[in-house]
Amino acid sequence: MPAYLFPLLLQADAPAALDPWALIWNATLVVKLVIVVLVIMALGSWFISGTKLVRLAQAKSASLKFLGVFWNKDDGNTWNGKRLEAIYAQVGSLDASPLARVFRAGYVELAKITSGDRPVDKDDLDNVERSLKRAAANEMTMLEDLLPFLATTGSVGPFIGLFGTVWGIMSAFLAIGNQANASLDVVAPGIAEALIATAIGLVAAIPAVMAYNYFVRRIRVLESETDAFASDYLNIVRRHFLS
Repeated sequence: MPAYLFPLLLQADAPAALDPWALIWNATLVVKLVIVVLVIMALGSWFISGTKLVRLAQAKSASLKFLGVFWNKDDGNTWNGKRLEAIYAQVGSLDASPLARVFRAGYVELAKITSGDRPVDKDDLDNVERSLKRAAANEMTMLEDLLPFLATTGSVGPFIGLFGTVWGIMSAFLAIGNQANASLDVVAPGIAEALIATAIGLVAAIPAVMAYNYFVRRIRVLESETDAFASDYLNIVRRHFLS
């Protein structure tokens, strides 16, 4: 046979191009379920990432504005009930700030203590401190809400995809055994189907891990800023209100 006919024969025997969508549609039920689970996890992690980005951006912006109000030198250097009351009146528009909410909790507790006739003592200061710590812990808990879903997607997603891969390869070998044929037409669809499950698992897991690490870092920064503010606020109360 002339050599120039070999490319034509190879082209005629070449398998048809594999369409990923057709492979997913014709996949086994187990692989389809794996893909559905991974797609749901990916969409959920992307939605959470978007909402967390917005929430943390709002928290940072509002916290900067609150600190500007709290440390405003135009109000004078004397800390007293009237100055704190003026600050408290302005924090309503800064509700997205964890620092503003911590200040509000501390101010409410301090107002209860100073409303009586007796002077403020150390036990009263302990109550303010507990109120500040409780409010700070609540703020961090709210900021960390839904982050475990990102961590779960990042750690479990590849293994779910690997399960789909193992099942797809197993189905491919079963097809080889049933048809007694090891040609590429028999093997390729099962292997391609398996690799698609792995790819979707990675697509779901990699962004989730990156987003989780980023958000944890941002939240830790906000936590340190909140703790520092709570400490400063407590020192102000100790110096100017403790008898």
